[in-house]
Amino acid sequence: MTFDTLRPTVSKLLEPLVRLTADAGISPNIVSMISLLFALLAGLMYYYSAFEPVLVLAAGLMVAINSLLDAMDGLMARYLDSASIRGDFLDHVIDRYSDVFIICGIFFGGYVDWRIGVMTIVGVLLTSYLGTQAQALKLGRYYGGVIGRADRLVLIIASSFLYYAYQGAIYGFSVIEWMMIIIGIGSHITALQRIAYIWKRL
Repeated sequence: MTFDTLRPTVSKLLEPLVRLTADAGISPNIVSMISLLFALLAGLMYYYSAFEPVLVLAAGLMVAINSLLDAMDGLMARYLDSASIRGDFLDHVIDRYSDVFIICGIFFGGYVDWRIGVMTIVGVLLTSYLGTQAQALKLGRYYGGVIGRADRLVLIIASSFLYYAYQGAIYGFSVIEWMMIIIGIGSHITALQRIAYIWKRL
């Protein structure tokens, strides 16, 4: 939730790039699809890196580009006054596929025990589902909880860069393992927080 509160600031910083891209005739949906491509590349790099720090660093950069593009598509739609239910639906679908590509790329690549990987991807998908479920129940899109999508992406990017610098263990786990554990536990806590919020509002 920490980084979700920075949305207005990030939006302001991205305005020049958003206008430049939109004025070039590129649609928000195209930007969304390109963001998915970078998520796929990130997942493949994590999977095939075989503990190669350079590829992990490259994967982190791919996640950073995915995050940038994901932040831009909605801003572009509003700038072009073309925001639609279809675009919002596409954005959510792409975000979920991106989450799966990135998280599964990490644990299928052998960086964490599969049980940690499953716990993490289930928590991530439940958290996202509950956010959109609030919207479906006409309570508005809900981003509350200790770890939102922006927080997850920042943790993944930061841990990839740190892993490039240091591959050793910290209290028995690598930087990437700690990141997955934090995201996994935090996502399940966030899911419970969102369940409580939705239940109370209903």
